Amino acid sequence: MRRAALMTVFALAAPGLAAQANVPPEDWPRVKCELYARATAEALQRFGRTGLGAEFLARHEAFLASGCQGERDACPKSPEELRLANVLVIRGMNAGMASTFFPFACPKGR
Repeated sequence: MRRAALMTVFALAAPGLAAQANVPPEDWPRVKCELYARATAEALQRFGRTGLGAEFLARHEAFLASGCQGERDACPKSPEELRLANVLVIRGMNAGMASTFFPFACPKGR
């Protein structure tokens, strides 16, 4: 089962975003947010929302709504949330996004 999950992550991570990362530096914040939003929509379509908590989804949506400039406090707690976070990080890293871009963090006390 773990191997199947890894294969899914790699299949999603490979094609889409990496080829689109060559953009002018002044547009990069906007473009990477658009790429990330597209990757999010594709992952949600593929995996669905089962197992994704309301708080996680709301915090993630707030990050997207801020133009990917808002709080980075979407804390993945369930296996499904962690899977989504992993897929999105791999896709983003393949597109050239820095590890500090992503909204996933679990502040102390949560």
